[in-house]
Amino acid sequence: MSEAIYMRKATLNDLDTVMEIVENARALLKADGSEQWQGADGYPTRLTFQMDIEGGYCWLLMYGNEIVGTATLMTQGDAHYMHIVNGKWNRPGHPFATIHRVAISGKYRGKHFANYIMSHMITLAYDAGVRNFRIATHDKNDRVHNLVQNFGFVKRGQVYTGPTDRDLRNVYELNLD
Repeated sequence: MSEAIYMRKATLNDLDTVMEIVENARALLKADGSEQWQGADGYPTRLTFQMDIEGGYCWLLMYGNEIVGTATLMTQGDAHYMHIVNGKWNRPGHPFATIHRVAISGKYRGKHFANYIMSHMITLAYDAGVRNFRIATHDKNDRVHNLVQNFGFVKRGQVYTGPTDRDLRNVYELNLD
């Protein structure tokens, strides 16, 4: 690799590119046999990412001047993670950040760019004073399961990310000092 690799906040001008990456990731998840991002509601939608961008939560992984990936970082936590089932948090009641909607461009898949995203998301939140991290993923999303475990996240149980049984996700936690 011969280009700078860095993160920057997404702007609304990036929304079309973000959605191209997400649609590519959606197709990959389907090919992997995962139901994640396959619902009739189209989640995550263009509006989801527009709101992430407007809230300052959506980040882009850059390789030179090209957008190669995206992720959402919420340093104030997420209400979906307050109630855990089939397990327990290591640090319940402590402030936490959540990492959502990680996706890499198909053009750059297999080059370990997801590692850069995870490292940057953890660093950004840590710099903001956060020491506890949570991430949820579908049972069949082996790519994310492997990624987070390689970063020291520990599976803690499951959370509901929506109102139905289809919204039950495995959840991981990372605690730093």
